[in-house]
Amino acid sequence: MKKLSHYVAIYKDQLDKGDILIAYNELVKFVMKLRVDFIKNHSEDYAFSGMLHGYMDYTYFYYTNDFLKSKKLKLGLVLNHLEMRFEIWLLGNTKAIQKNYWNLLKASKWNKDKSEMPEYSILEAVIENEPDFDNLTQLTQKIESKLIMVSEEIIQDIKQLD
Repeated sequence: MKKLSHYVAIYKDQLDKGDILIAYNELVKFVMKLRVDFIKNHSEDYAFSGMLHGYMDYTYFYYTNDFLKSKKLKLGLVLNHLEMRFEIWLLGNTKAIQKNYWNLLKASKWNKDKSEMPEYSILEAVIENEPDFDNLTQLTQKIESKLIMVSEEIIQDIKQLD
């Protein structure tokens, strides 16, 4: 690995150009707006957490309901910056809970292509693989409808475990 100062110089050069800073800020603002819209439209079904920015790799917020809370689980809407796509993650409140649910769900459709548990979650479902950031209204509608549909599917699969 090269010295940190090498990477910092490249980072600063890219920030000086301005494009990365603008793109990152606009992406974070968009996810913040998604969160606000979901609170307005779905607060009867889910409780939403604050925004988390990650390390320029993920921007996300958690959401849960009484059923998920009773299982010590939560869902997350994640903008995966590295893949530039939106995902829903199922997470446990602790690593032990995550490992337990990974074992229960590793043969499910959500994890059929995985041989190992994801690093941060129990499962990760892609809901928008090629977001059109030039039409944010349409993108918001697509993400919202897929978020509700996929979240309910995940919850139903967890209920079938009981």
